[in-house]
Amino acid sequence: MSGGETLEAEAIGHEDDPYTYNEAMGDVDATLWKKAMNVEMESMGSNKVWELVDLPEGIKPIGCKWVYKRKRGADGKVETFKARLVAKGYTQKEGIDYDETFSPVAMLKEQSLQIVEIHLWIKTSFSFLEHKI
Repeated sequence: MSGGETLEAEAIGHEDDPYTYNEAMGDVDATLWKKAMNVEMESMGSNKVWELVDLPEGIKPIGCKWVYKRKRGADGKVETFKARLVAKGYTQKEGIDYDETFSPVAMLKEQSLQIVEIHLWIKTSFSFLEHKI
């Protein structure tokens, strides 16, 4: 099963998604949650999301948890099961776990300039081709 696959629902009518791993394993759809978790782990492995390293002495690792979601169609019936492994980033401490934060934000001016440059490049390229022909 590749990382992009979704799992079709077998059970019908369950309203609440599991909140914890134990709830997922006790759920009537436990086998589907296990498959969804395996798909997530395979995806993370194939995308090289992390690298296993030895934990430095005196450092506590950041925890993680599973987030479960039944995806429903327009008719309200469960179509797929999704499981995501997420880091508990809220436990990080500035200066210990990280020094600075970064959020990729595109400036509208920069985007407009890039579009103009692309337009000019295309216009110039076609003009050059017309002269060659």
